[in-house]
Amino acid sequence: MHIFPMSIAGKILVNSKVVNEHFLMRIELSPAFPQALPGQFVMIRDSAAQAPLLSRPMSIYAFERNRDSAFLEIFYRVAGEGTRNFSLFQSDHKVQILGPLGKGFTVDADCRRAILISGGIGISPLTFLAAHLEERRKNVPLEITAYVGARSADFLAGLERLAAHCSDIRICTDDGSTGYRGTVTDLFARDLPGYDAKDSRIYTCGPEGMMKRLAEVLRGHPLPCQVSVEERMACGLGACLGCAVPVRTDSGDVAYRRVCKDGPVFDISAMVWSF
Repeated sequence: MHIFPMSIAGKILVNSKVVNEHFLMRIELSPAFPQALPGQFVMIRDSAAQAPLLSRPMSIYAFERNRDSAFLEIFYRVAGEGTRNFSLFQSDHKVQILGPLGKGFTVDADCRRAILISGGIGISPLTFLAAHLEERRKNVPLEITAYVGARSADFLAGLERLAAHCSDIRICTDDGSTGYRGTVTDLFARDLPGYDAKDSRIYTCGPEGMMKRLAEVLRGHPLPCQVSVEERMACGLGACLGCAVPVRTDSGDVAYRRVCKDGPVFDISAMVWSF
């Protein structure tokens, strides 16, 4: 069933710094807000701002509801003027939320080993997915393994919540200050022979360079992989075409697809990377 997005006012309950420019924002919404799915996102802006184009796309970190309210969590890193402004919002500040938007992750019936590969703030949508997978694990046998990479131990954020949903979590840092010394894709490539395409599925989100490297590692390998793509966007509804990216169609042709409408989740083998 298709779920139509809703534009709705929300009230910030918490907007706290976690570590090194990473913030956790919890927003209270009307219970009428549609159910969000892992991999989807919202467009968020200051309710006092009159220009809709000032909205910013944000991955959904967590979503829950009770009879009286819905609660949305955003885990974000300050990376520019927009997110810098967000980090200054205090409790009770009003924001406008449009969502849930986009096509999220899919988990097929054969999945028995879910492999989550995260770089940087890519941990946000993968944590929401991990929570969903943990619920699924109550009914079917399912192993959840997470690979998490950062430049150093000081930039590892969100580990505790992700680890709470996983069977195993494998950490690496570029400088070796914690865990494996090297990139998250190198760590995964070391373990790749141990995964079987019959029951293993990869879900990934992170910097573009990381995902390009993962595509190289998986080239010619049958292991399915879904990638959540981050792209600048203005409307979030597919109208402006500002977030279009090249993908390879089933016929082998290259076509442009909108990250906000056709994604943000794509099959990694369909992505046209500029190596």
